[in-house]
Amino acid sequence: MRTIVFGIILFLAMSLILTGVGFAGEKEKKTHTAVVDKDGVQRVNILAGSYFFEPNYIIVRVNVPVELTVKKEPGTPHSLVIKAPDAGMDVKESLSTEPKVIRFTPTKIGKYPFYCDNRLLFFKSHRDRGMEGTIDVAE
Repeated sequence: MRTIVFGIILFLAMSLILTGVGFAGEKEKKTHTAVVDKDGVQRVNILAGSYFFEPNYIIVRVNVPVELTVKKEPGTPHSLVIKAPDAGMDVKESLSTEPKVIRFTPTKIGKYPFYCDNRLLFFKSHRDRGMEGTIDVAE
């Protein structure tokens, strides 16, 4: 009987973990406001990890080149996707533990999502598990 109860508890715990239901609550907003360097480029470093991007809220200026240097923690494969071609941002890159530089110039003010679109079999995508952020293009 104890084995059955233990099995049920283990099954329920694994179900919560695999479906992304956790005990931590809402995702913390980690903001970075890009500064225009002397060469006229806004630079931002982004770390991708276990279902997070840091920072996950990035503020940049419109019509000023942006250079994202993105890398991931060792382990799970991740990507970076920004789908806003009408605003000058159309990115889909696989990430590595080695930094990857991504360049674009945002051409339209607004808030645009970035996310990881990886997914394992029938489980939730990384984005569904909270691996997303926002690029806020401002004046």
